[in-house]
Amino acid sequence: MASRRQSVAVVAASVTLLAGAIGMSLPGKNSVTSNDIGKGEVGKSELKANSVGKSELRTGSVQGPDVDESTLGQVPNALRSDTSGRADSAATADAVGGKSAGALDTRWALIAENGMIERQTSGFTIVDCFTTNANCYISAGEDVTNNGLHAQIAVANTDGTAILTGETGVAPCGATFVACAPANTENANVIVVAPRDSNGDPFLATNRARFYVFVTGSEG
Repeated sequence: MASRRQSVAVVAASVTLLAGAIGMSLPGKNSVTSNDIGKGEVGKSELKANSVGKSELRTGSVQGPDVDESTLGQVPNALRSDTSGRADSAATADAVGGKSAGALDTRWALIAENGMIERQTSGFTIVDCFTTNANCYISAGEDVTNNGLHAQIAVANTDGTAILTGETGVAPCGATFVACAPANTENANVIVVAPRDSNGDPFLATNRARFYVFVTGSEG
């Protein structure tokens, strides 16, 4: 009996010495360390769900495809895109070249044969039209001295009058090279339009043509 206990003790001592010689830890609670795991031995199937947190991740190891985009906040500021087309910056989406959509917009008004506004986008009022002279003076409700101005005879698309020819002159009354005669017309908001027939003569009350006037965004 004593001999058997001695044999067991010898075997246990030998195992302990062998484990110490090769740097192994004996199995037991909290006894497995990185030295006990071979390279590539632990895969994702051995990991418990939600067991890896941000403290276990190396900085910069998570790349674009691995990111949940719904968790990202709004980018506060960015530079404009470079020549490669990358978005180093984001200019405001409601501006082009630093100008707002309103500054680039085109407004228009359709003036009827009687000198009244028949249709318009917004902001136009008649100051004097075919009253003092054969011209029409229209307020655009804003300074138009730096705006693009245009006028043209309107194809009669509502009243059936077949007037398809003619010409117009247009200018801002507030410009130094323009002199507008009627009262309250010499200011930067007023446009003078001179509709003429195909010969360059003023229309008569009996043959006037409707016309459009257009105002584009300011350059300033």
